[in-house]
Amino acid sequence: MAAESTAFTPLTLPVLPLDDEVVLPGMVVPLDLNDTDVRAAVEAAQAAARAEPGKPRVLLVPRIDGTYASTGVLGTVEQVGRLADGDPGALIRGRGRVRIGAGTTGPGAALWVEGTRIDESVPEPLPGHVTDLVKEYKALATAWLKKRGAWQVVDRVQAIDDVSALADNSGYSPFLTTEQKVELLETADPVTRLKLATQQLRDHLAEQDVAETIAKDVQEGVDKQQREFLLRRQLEAVRKELRELNGEQEGEESDDYRARVEAADLPEKVREAALKEVDKLERASDQSPEGSWIRTWLDTVLELPWNERTEDAYDIQGAKAVLDAEHAGLEDVKERITEYLAVRKRRSDRGLGVVGGRRGGAVLALVGPPGVGKTSLGESVAHAMGRKFVRVALGGVRDEAEIRGHRRTYVGALPGRIVRAVKEAGSMNPVVLLDEIDKVGSDFRGDPAAALLEVLDPAQNHTFRDHYLEVELDLSDVVFLATANVLEAIPEALLDRMELVRLDGYTEDEKVVIARDHLVPRQLERTGLGADEVTIDESALRKLAGEYTREAGVRTLERSIARLLRKVAAQHELGERELPFTITDADLRDLIGRPHHVPESAQDPAERRTSVPGVATGLAVTGAGGDVLYVEASLADPETGAAGLTLTGQLGDVMKESAQIALSFLRSHGAELELPVADLKDRGVHIHFPAGAVPKDGPSAGITMTTALASLLSGRLVRTDVAMTGEVSLTGRVLPIGGVKQKLLAAHRAGVTTVIIPKRNEPDLDDVPAEVLDKLDVHTVTDVRQVLELALTPATNTAEPRVPAAA
Repeated sequence: MAAESTAFTPLTLPVLPLDDEVVLPGMVVPLDLNDTDVRAAVEAAQAAARAEPGKPRVLLVPRIDGTYASTGVLGTVEQVGRLADGDPGALIRGRGRVRIGAGTTGPGAALWVEGTRIDESVPEPLPGHVTDLVKEYKALATAWLKKRGAWQVVDRVQAIDDVSALADNSGYSPFLTTEQKVELLETADPVTRLKLATQQLRDHLAEQDVAETIAKDVQEGVDKQQREFLLRRQLEAVRKELRELNGEQEGEESDDYRARVEAADLPEKVREAALKEVDKLERASDQSPEGSWIRTWLDTVLELPWNERTEDAYDIQGAKAVLDAEHAGLEDVKERITEYLAVRKRRSDRGLGVVGGRRGGAVLALVGPPGVGKTSLGESVAHAMGRKFVRVALGGVRDEAEIRGHRRTYVGALPGRIVRAVKEAGSMNPVVLLDEIDKVGSDFRGDPAAALLEVLDPAQNHTFRDHYLEVELDLSDVVFLATANVLEAIPEALLDRMELVRLDGYTEDEKVVIARDHLVPRQLERTGLGADEVTIDESALRKLAGEYTREAGVRTLERSIARLLRKVAAQHELGERELPFTITDADLRDLIGRPHHVPESAQDPAERRTSVPGVATGLAVTGAGGDVLYVEASLADPETGAAGLTLTGQLGDVMKESAQIALSFLRSHGAELELPVADLKDRGVHIHFPAGAVPKDGPSAGITMTTALASLLSGRLVRTDVAMTGEVSLTGRVLPIGGVKQKLLAAHRAGVTTVIIPKRNEPDLDDVPAEVLDKLDVHTVTDVRQVLELALTPATNTAEPRVPAAA
C-alpha cells in the first residue's frame, strides 16, 4: 500500500525532450549524450540524485514539431557510458506515465517541470472481456514476431500478464508511426490502450498480408519471365549443338516461327491464331508429334498470300481482243467477262472496291457439251483480266474434306482444294476454274457439292473457313468459273448461286475458223512440221468437220487433224511424199480413209432410213450436245402378235408416256386424219429407238413418234430432209421443249434442211447463229396436224405400208 501512496506524490523532474520519438513505460532505450538537451537533462538528474537516494530520474517527453506532449514518461538513468559506435550515451528505462504540470527551477541547464504519476492499475481479477483481449493481442503479436523470426521475444511477450505493460510493449513495434505511439502514450486507461494496440497490430498484419500477396504475385511473374528467358536460351543452345552434330548450317534452321509470324503481313486475327500456335510449339518437345503438325500448319498459313493481289487489267478493248483471239464464237461468255471488267473498272474509279467487307468477285457456270472450250476459256479469262489462273479438277471427288480440308487431328491432314488453289496462285484474286463440277459425287464421307455452297456464294465466301486453317479466308475477290456437261446433274441449291452461261456447241463455219487459227498451228508444232511445209485447205477442214466428225466441240476434229499431219510426216520420212504439200478435201480418203458421218441427204435414196413408212427423224440433246434421233414404228401380225404397245431402246418414264399419248391421239383422231386406225385395236404396236444401248428420256420426241405412227398407218414416207422436236398433248397440241439451239446445230451438222419446232419456242431462235438459220427452213407449229402436213410426203408418192398382206 506504501507503493500505491507514493504513486500520486508530486514529482519535480528535469525534462529530456525526444524529437519525433516516443518512449513508453517498460522500454529501455539508449540516448546519445552528444545531444545538448539529453546531456543537460541527464546531468541535472545526476546532480539531483546526489542529494536523494536512488537512481537519477528524468521526464521523457515527446517533442513533435517543437510542441511538447501533455504526458511524459518517468525514466531512470540506468547507466552512463559509451554506445556501440563509441559516442557517449546513457541507458534509460521508462517507469510510468506522468501528467506534466507547471515549470519550475532546478540544478543544471535542463528544463524542470512538476508532474503527477498516473494510476495504471487494473482491478483483480480481470474481467472476461479483458482476458480475451489479452489473448488476442498475444496471438497477434506472436504471429507478427514469428514472421520476423523473433522467437526469443515471443516467449517474453507470452510471459507478460499485466495489461498496462502488455499494451506498452507495442512501443517496440517499428511499424507504428510517431502519432500512433503518442496516442498510446496519452491513453491512460490500460484496457483502452490495449484495445488500441490490438487494433493497430491487427491493421498492420492485414496490410502485411496484402503486401505479401502482391509481392508474391510480382515475384512469381518475374520468376516466370526469368525462367522462360533462361529456358529459351538453353533451348537455343541445345538446338545449336544439335545442328552442329548434324552438320547443318545456322542459316538452314527455319524454326524461328515467332519471328517469321511477326514479320509476315498477316491479318490481325490470323496473326493472333498463329502466335498461339507458336506458343504451343515452343512448349512442345521435339519428339512430340504435335510439333510437326503445328509446323505444317504454320508453314501453310505463312505461305498463303493473305494481302497479295494482282492488279486487274482495265483495258476493256484489250481484254475483248484477247478473248476474240484465243476463242472463236462463245459470244455470251465474252460479253459476260467484258461486262464484269467494265463494272470492276467503274467501282474502282469510285472507290467502291470493298463494300460491306465483300469485294466484287464473280461465280459463273459454263455448261455445255465436251470439247467446246470450257476449260481453255478459263485460262483465256485470266489472261484477259491480268490475273493468275488455277484449275481445280472436281471430277470423281466424293470426300467433303477435299473442299473444306481435314481437321488437324487427323494424320496427314491437308487444307482443302480451294485453299490450295489460292496458295498455288500466290494472290487472293485469281481465276479459279472448278472443272467438271457436275461429276462431283457423294457417299459416306460427305457431299462435296454441299461444301461448295459457301465457296460459291458471293454473300458468304468473304468469311470462308477451312477446317484445316480454322481462320477466315476472304474469297470474295476470286473469279470462280465452274464447268459442267449436264446441267441437271448440278444440285439446284448450288446452281442457284452461280450465273449460268450456256455453250451449245459450234457451227461448221466456227469449227473451220477454230481449226484454221488454233488447231492446225498447234498440231503442226506437235508433229514437228512447219507452216511452210504442210497446209490444210479450208475445203478439207470443212469436210473433216462435216463428214469425218459430228460433235458439238472440236476434240475429234483436232484428233483428225493430228492424224492427217502424222500421216504426211510419216510419208515424208519414208520418201513417199515431197514437201511442201497442201491437203485438199480430195486427199482425205487416201490419208485417213472414208468419211464416218455421211448426211442422210447425201446417201442413196434406197439406203436412207426414212425410205420406208414408219420412220421419222427427231432431234435430241445429250451430254455430248445435240443429236438426231430416229424413231421406228411397226405393226404386229394380228394372228401372231399380241395387242398393246411395245417400247424398246432404253426409254425413260417420260418418253414412254409420250409414246402412250401419241398412240392415244391417233386412235381418237384417226378418222379425222384419214388413217386406218381400226387395225390398232387388235394389233400390237412396236416403237423402237435405235442406239438401244444409250438411255433416252424426255417429252420432246412426242411429235416424232406421232409422225412415225402416222406414216406407218398411212403408208406415206416421212421426208428425208425433215427433222422435228416437240411435246405432244392428247388433244394434238404441240408444246414447247428445251435445247432448241443445240438441236438446230445438230440438224445442221446432219445435213437436215427443214426443221419443225413448237410455235412457243420461236423466241429461242434468237440464240441460233445466223449462218445456221440461213441454211435451215424452220417451221413453227402449234398442232400435230401441221406437223403431218409438213413431214409426210404427198399421198400420190406413197409407198406400200409396212403391214402384213393379211391386213
